[in-house]
Amino acid sequence: MANPSPRLTFSDTLAGYITSSDPARRRFELRTADGRRHTVEIAENAAARIVRNLGEDYRDCSHRLIDMLAEGRFVYVYAIFYEDPSGVVIEGKELTFPEEDRGVYVFEDPDWWLRQVTEVADFYLRGHFPDGKYDWRKFRTKLTLAGTHLPEFGGQDVRQETDTISRLVYGLATAYLMTGKERFLEAAETGTDYLRTQMKIHDAAAGIAYWYHGIDITAAGDRKVLASEFGDDYDAIPMYEQIYALAGPVQTYRVTGDPRIAEDLDQTLALFREHFADPVHGGFFSHLDPVALDPKADKLGRNRARKNWNSIGDHAPAYLINAFLATGRRDLADMLEQTADAIVAHFPDEPDSPFVQERFHEDWSPDRSWAWQQDRAVVGHNLKIAWNLTRIAALRPKAAYGDLARRLAETMPEAGSDLQRGGWYDVVERTASHGPAGHRFVWHDRKAWWQQEQAILAYLILAGTGGDPEHLRQARESASFYNAFFLDHDDGGVYYNVLASGLPYLLGNERLKGSHAMAGYHSVELCYLAAVYTGLLLGRHPLTLHFKPTPDFLPGRQLRVAPDLLPAGQVRLDAVWVDDRPWHDYDPEAMIVNLPAGDRPTRVRVMLVPSTMRTHLTGDTDGKTAHVHVRGPVGDEELGRFRRVLDSALSGDPERVEVHLERVNAMCRQAVNELLVSRSKARLGTEFAIAGSAAPQVALALAATDAFVLDLDVVEVGAALLPGDRGPSR
Repeated sequence: MANPSPRLTFSDTLAGYITSSDPARRRFELRTADGRRHTVEIAENAAARIVRNLGEDYRDCSHRLIDMLAEGRFVYVYAIFYEDPSGVVIEGKELTFPEEDRGVYVFEDPDWWLRQVTEVADFYLRGHFPDGKYDWRKFRTKLTLAGTHLPEFGGQDVRQETDTISRLVYGLATAYLMTGKERFLEAAETGTDYLRTQMKIHDAAAGIAYWYHGIDITAAGDRKVLASEFGDDYDAIPMYEQIYALAGPVQTYRVTGDPRIAEDLDQTLALFREHFADPVHGGFFSHLDPVALDPKADKLGRNRARKNWNSIGDHAPAYLINAFLATGRRDLADMLEQTADAIVAHFPDEPDSPFVQERFHEDWSPDRSWAWQQDRAVVGHNLKIAWNLTRIAALRPKAAYGDLARRLAETMPEAGSDLQRGGWYDVVERTASHGPAGHRFVWHDRKAWWQQEQAILAYLILAGTGGDPEHLRQARESASFYNAFFLDHDDGGVYYNVLASGLPYLLGNERLKGSHAMAGYHSVELCYLAAVYTGLLLGRHPLTLHFKPTPDFLPGRQLRVAPDLLPAGQVRLDAVWVDDRPWHDYDPEAMIVNLPAGDRPTRVRVMLVPSTMRTHLTGDTDGKTAHVHVRGPVGDEELGRFRRVLDSALSGDPERVEVHLERVNAMCRQAVNELLVSRSKARLGTEFAIAGSAAPQVALALAATDAFVLDLDVVEVGAALLPGDRGPSR
């Protein structure tokens, strides 16, 4: 009997754009990011789904799979590969679509990140405070995959790390900023108070404050731990732990303006200036001796007189930008500029490597022998630099910032992303090897949640500020991978790591959702800034934010509500409500609200809009009645947003739908038909009313449908139907 031909089978994921399809033969061609083309045969029992958000039901589309294989659509294919000497057969078993329709990505829906942040924040509240009482003594650093604490017997779970609490407080404060839900702010404020009273050391004589590494909470008593017990930083005070101790309180300060937080910030900044700063060569040292607060103490060993990415670059995203947004202080702007200047001057290593240098000696000479890092790159740090230099450039517009950000954005996909499956890798060698291997993986080819966040935000802000379609493509593909594979639809929250194929990796610490490294910080930061950049920079929709300051605590009773460091003139403040009543004393360009006198917390809701957005489309509900608000023309470019707002209005099965028009001077035929389709989808008995003001021909077109209760003021506000329209279909 002849020996059978050797056959290799394996499963893997492909990501790419459909270039052609053959429905009769159940196959299609896929082009991956590196330009390769693969023919995929669709299994008879193949399943297909649309990417869903946390808290949403499974979105099966298997019944229309063949129809969804349209040219240009982006898709993930989980397939079985059959390889033998004659070639490779790829059989697609599961297909995942991040687009509902071609070009309509699910995560660009105005409510996508709002819903996700609510789910993530609630996951952490349930896990740490299952009784609904925000007693931070019950907090533990570790949180299991299912969102529970570990058993406390045997000392397994007694540690509270300062940074983990602060990161979660950041997430909760940000969740309030986005949603206005009181439970998030209550938890953030109590967490901030706990940090101040339990984790902070205030040296009044020196005018500085520094923060414990953590506290062990046991039945026998509490033990405070000053020096870090994390392996990289053992027996030292690392700069990044002091930086992240500020992350949660400062974000809470943005919301409340609590002057005690401002004092904590200034005292910690004094620590940075007096002990971490290098007065000779510039920048900040990475570690201090915990006794002498000396960065050059011999006992620091490998961390003596060192600088690193964290000690320079982490200030901006963790607390410094948010502190500036809340205060507008020049000293904070100057510090942002100083850290950006240091990155631009010392971190690039071109042409030797596309990746930045991350560790340095005192004189800024590279340290390529430090512990695990050696001459290796953390992919996410490079993306983080591109993201934050672009932010700082909006405040201090130096050409060097934008130049480095764009160079990193151009080189990172080839050097640090998975061009076959999508997503971004973890740690790779900075120098490429000869041959096809490129930058080899240091330990594995897994992908961490926080590195996906850096990619999404870097490419979103670059796309929004520069308009490069390649940056938008990278942002969409990165967000597609994250939302397709990192959301845990069984237990809630976000996975720490996935395999290269996108399957969750659930071993060791990477099985946890609360740890030294993970606490609802990056996942919530992503929700917030993806909403900011998508809505305001890419000009897609307004953004509503919530604050609750005590007016008399704010300097000049001025509340600063800018959502991020964004280029001047791209965003403006469009509307303000104080304690749910319209408020008109504000500066739309500076995005500052002048509040009335008051010595109690005041609810402030603001709406920010892209300066280039010609039409405002928003929706809300009071329970029985859904409201759709339209201001400006509704043409082809607004149809997608108009449809989503109408669909959202009907999703709650309202008894009445009110469409409020404000000086609508143009409405295309398709928009009128969208109203008709929505009217027909509403349950029987639902009243559909259109009120407000519109141009004569718009009012006439709506009246001609005989489908709505109309209460319109006809006003002369310009052309009625958009060019090329002939009125509504009947």
